[in-house]
Amino acid sequence: MKRQPAEVPAGPDPAAARTVPAVLGADLEVPVKGGRLVPYANFDYAASAPCLAPVRDAVTAALPAYSSVHRGAGYASQLTTARYEQARHTVRAFVGARPDDAVVFTRNTTDAANLLARALPEGTTVVVFETEHHASLLPWPDAVRLAPPAFPGEAVRAADEALGAVDGPKLLVVTAASNVTGELWPIAALAHIAHRHGARILVDAAQFVPHRPLNLTALGLDYVAFSGHKLYAPFGAGALVGRADWLAEADPYLRGGGASKAVTGGAGQGLPVDAEWSADPEQRHEAGTPNVLGAVALAAACDALSATGWLPLIKEEERLVGLLREGLAAIDGLHELSLWGPGHPRVGIVAFVVEGWTAREVAEALSAEYGIGVRDGKFCAHPFVRHLLDGLGRDAGGECADGTTGAVRASIGVGTTTEHVRRLLGALSDLVSRR
Repeated sequence: MKRQPAEVPAGPDPAAARTVPAVLGADLEVPVKGGRLVPYANFDYAASAPCLAPVRDAVTAALPAYSSVHRGAGYASQLTTARYEQARHTVRAFVGARPDDAVVFTRNTTDAANLLARALPEGTTVVVFETEHHASLLPWPDAVRLAPPAFPGEAVRAADEALGAVDGPKLLVVTAASNVTGELWPIAALAHIAHRHGARILVDAAQFVPHRPLNLTALGLDYVAFSGHKLYAPFGAGALVGRADWLAEADPYLRGGGASKAVTGGAGQGLPVDAEWSADPEQRHEAGTPNVLGAVALAAACDALSATGWLPLIKEEERLVGLLREGLAAIDGLHELSLWGPGHPRVGIVAFVVEGWTAREVAEALSAEYGIGVRDGKFCAHPFVRHLLDGLGRDAGGECADGTTGAVRASIGVGTTTEHVRRLLGALSDLVSRR
């Protein structure tokens, strides 16, 4: 039975919202060559997004009464427990989960995927695309791995064939939005195919939920995993949300206090110590003192984005991404990475290579000379980035096959401005002119 949250102080007032929440660090100045300080232009949201002001405020409000959860009789413990369980309900609503779905707080998406990997019924076949982030590629050592599909329909066909070729329990694992290219995957169609074969689907939503609303129920998803640090809540929490039965039947992810319902035996009884585990899948997999403040922060980010409303956030992101990609396309010798072509819908993530420059050289020059932060490398998606770079050819830059290097990734979010985009484009044009 689900634990109901006690009364907690009111959250954000929706009527007072509809303005984009501020991000911390918007006024950060960083040193560049020559000793000057310039305003920082952050294009590394896909790695870790900055903290929203309402998230900081929620954590600050929770700290004075911070205490233990679930087993304390004192007022502070009761209040902290209420805040923690309210955060669980907030996350459930944010992703449109079913009322009986479990919401297990984890450290991040990687932790959530590994938790589910430990909870799979014996003999489960996992089918996963090689385009995945390592968080959802590596937890399944014996998985059926599918090659990068040439178009969305091929992804559906490949999943259909792979799932149809195996018996027993099955799990399809797929991203909702690529952490390399930002491209959106056909998760509703893939969920339909999975269910047609009696399989379940886990969606890595780490790069999706900071940019788009997600409704697990409407999309027919079984599990979603995501991270607070991508969602403007960098306090070390994430979540696995989905069907409770596999989780309730699996051995605890961690063995210890909180996961145990009763512990019997011991030397005094002349018996080995034996534990009866909690039947509640959330308690069962959250042993030890949980990251209460991380859960509070995650819920506050969910509340802040929901209260703002997705339409203005999406419209502004699409405007900025359009400006960025149009500018990148006009720079000679710069090549954007894409799996399904420039017209495919995407979130605010763009990866590219520059002829005559390694990705690290570009990233270091942007930081040292212009005060711009980007990511370079293979973005914890090594097989996918190698595939994309091999498709460009070595003359385009980025190397691989397999002299290996990587690409540059620019990612945007709440707090990105037109000036930031224009400054990045100007800096890249300057760098290219030096070849």
